[in-house]
Amino acid sequence: MIKLPAKYKSILNTKETEHAIVAIKDFFQLALSTELNLTRVTAPLFVGAGTGINDDLNGVERPVSFPVKALNEQKMEIVQSLAKWKRMKITDLELEPGFGIYTDMNALRPDEDLDPIHSIYVDQWDWCMAIDEKDRTVYYLHEIVKKVYRCIQRTEFFIYDRYPEIKPILPKEIKILYADDLQKEFPKLTPKEREDKMAKKYGAIFVTGIGGKLPDGSIHDGRAPDYDDWITESGDGHRGLNGDILVWNPVLNSAFELSSMGIRVSPESLKAQLEERGCPERAKFEFHSKLLKGELTQTLGGGIGQSRLCMFLLRKAHIGETQVSVWTDEIKKDCKKRGIVLL
Repeated sequence: MIKLPAKYKSILNTKETEHAIVAIKDFFQLALSTELNLTRVTAPLFVGAGTGINDDLNGVERPVSFPVKALNEQKMEIVQSLAKWKRMKITDLELEPGFGIYTDMNALRPDEDLDPIHSIYVDQWDWCMAIDEKDRTVYYLHEIVKKVYRCIQRTEFFIYDRYPEIKPILPKEIKILYADDLQKEFPKLTPKEREDKMAKKYGAIFVTGIGGKLPDGSIHDGRAPDYDDWITESGDGHRGLNGDILVWNPVLNSAFELSSMGIRVSPESLKAQLEERGCPERAKFEFHSKLLKGELTQTLGGGIGQSRLCMFLLRKAHIGETQVSVWTDEIKKDCKKRGIVLL
């Protein structure tokens, strides 16, 4: 459980924070788009219910839905993320391998448990790139991870250049780890405790293989079965072609997830993952049907939390300091007592 610091004082005041948020978002998205050859596209706020396009995340979260009068009360859903929509967009644009898209994704996740790093409002850069069949390897994934990490590093220096009191803390390299290795090495620790231990040791880590079964039958963290490929053998004795970028957050004294990403499912891995999660009926949905027929481009993609990145780079204690959302009276009272100014 993430705990707020006992003693905290924001380095920047509210006005400076608002200016810094704009600067971070402008700088980072330019860095990411040039590093990964991504072009910006406009994203939907909602998609049709029952199409399979909206993401199920861990498979249990309820999307916000509403009927549309002009469409004979057809139900729409506020997006929870855009993993599947991006793949369809890449296919429609007929992008060549090595090129992709990014967009500002705004989502609502009403089932989210509120704490210092979780809000019902989610804002992130959703990105996706076309890849060759030969690039469906953990080695290629890790090369892209390193590129994304370099963008985070450059943005940290950019903020330091503007606000010298915010010293850079990220290590030169990101450490690549595997969820199954961590489970074998620390069987008595929970996945969160393993992340904390490794993030504190290395400063920045990428935990590979999220969602698939570990040697003891557990999973490191939940993943829906129809976007990331977490079942395919990675070719080096491990399983899974996805993972999370986490950094050590000294303000919260905790591992801090900035990005989730991975190679997207192939027809074969989609079928296997739907079977493993006991939901083969999803194969009839529009997205799943097209993928199983081989009609969708092979892709690699992910999401990078905008408020999360701002929170980390500005050394903030609560995500409500970098975004506007809703909070319980108890949370607002606790933040006020600690000197945390919620936007």
